[in-house]
Amino acid sequence: MNVCKTAAACGRWFVGRTPPRPRMPARCLWTKFRANNFGAYEVVCLGNVSDPRPVPEYVTLPSYAKTGRPVDEPDHDRPPEVQNAGQIEMLRQSCKFAKFVLDSARDRLTVGTTTDDLDRFVHDLIIDNNAYPSPLNYRWFKKSVCTSVNNVVCHGVPDDRPLVDGDLISVDVSVYLNGFHGDCAATYCVGDVDEPGRKLAKVAEKCTYAGIEVCGPGKSFADIGRAVELYARQHDLSVVPSITGHGIGTYFHGPPTIFHSTLHVYPGVMKPGMVFTVEPVICQGDGDVEILEDGWTIVTVDDSRGAQFEHTILITDRGYEILTV
Repeated sequence: MNVCKTAAACGRWFVGRTPPRPRMPARCLWTKFRANNFGAYEVVCLGNVSDPRPVPEYVTLPSYAKTGRPVDEPDHDRPPEVQNAGQIEMLRQSCKFAKFVLDSARDRLTVGTTTDDLDRFVHDLIIDNNAYPSPLNYRWFKKSVCTSVNNVVCHGVPDDRPLVDGDLISVDVSVYLNGFHGDCAATYCVGDVDEPGRKLAKVAEKCTYAGIEVCGPGKSFADIGRAVELYARQHDLSVVPSITGHGIGTYFHGPPTIFHSTLHVYPGVMKPGMVFTVEPVICQGDGDVEILEDGWTIVTVDDSRGAQFEHTILITDRGYEILTV
């Protein structure tokens, strides 16, 4: 789950273009069908969202679980935290578990399954392992996982829309285990996705790795955005510049802010012990996005599809380590 939340909460991080503007209310039956240069697929609107799922008393809670307000997150103007060996080991466990949940959810992505069904599965799996689903009630997010389908590029709220043949769905899993968060995401094809959609997912994954591969001690944070943007442009796709990665630890989001394009630069260089996410959103259109009336769901203005892959990485003495494997 990336650092951009609602427009009110994180408008300062929407850079390069104006912040996503709220779209006028327009609930639908998930219906518009798109057939143009972007491909053939359903354009997704908001569905009906069920109540948040309960959390047993024995589960260790993050700071915001009851109030919705994260009180432990460092200010983004502070230097990124350097984790010690003990903290790094705890982060490894959280990230490994997050990836396990993500991989387990993949098998549930079949035609006819609703994203609310997926939320139930993810929530129960996390709770059954004595962990907490990090998105749940984070700044009042109602669900335990983010599910972003087709033109929804980020922070999709699970609802009653059934997945249909040809959908692209990005699943963003974050967990809070033993006092530390782990965060990862991937985009999957449901049924028979058209060639432009398959290309988008493939390039988006390679963009993430292009950003990761330039990481290491002494490297500039700006190198990530340059690498991601270059790879996307080489394949005639765009980066959504307003969606960023973030530092992670005992807090869900903190410095550094990881920009995935060249429109803005986070200062400084990477140091051993820093832990952060690389999670670019790549889209078929021009990268302009807006927020729907639920205050969370981010969609492309031109209804083009997006895809996202995310890993949490550790900067080591010799390079980097991907923790979400």
